[in-house]
Amino acid sequence: MAIKTIPFDASQYIRSPDSQAELLTDALETGDAGYIANALGVIARARGMTKVARGAGVTREALYKTLSRDGDPKLTTLLGVIKSLGFKLSAQKVSMTPPQKTPPRRKVYRIAS
Repeated sequence: MAIKTIPFDASQYIRSPDSQAELLTDALETGDAGYIANALGVIARARGMTKVARGAGVTREALYKTLSRDGDPKLTTLLGVIKSLGFKLSAQKVSMTPPQKTPPRRKVYRIAS
């Protein structure tokens, strides 16, 4: 008996602005460009791709392509989409501790008897 699957679209489950903000925050924290673009695409589909594209100043087709996992949006497109979705980006200083130096290895000398 074969297993039957159906397509999954996260945009059907990420409806509230709070859950959308949580998804976007998680994506931004990873620093993974593909995940960030995909998360923006999920949120844009949940809000209505045509409306978001209009607010971002791009075509709907271009937005679908740009906000896919393989998409690589230009900064201007990214900022336009963020603004159109009603979000804003901010930066936090992260503590950058210098890498720990490993102590030099001790040389072991054996004295032959």
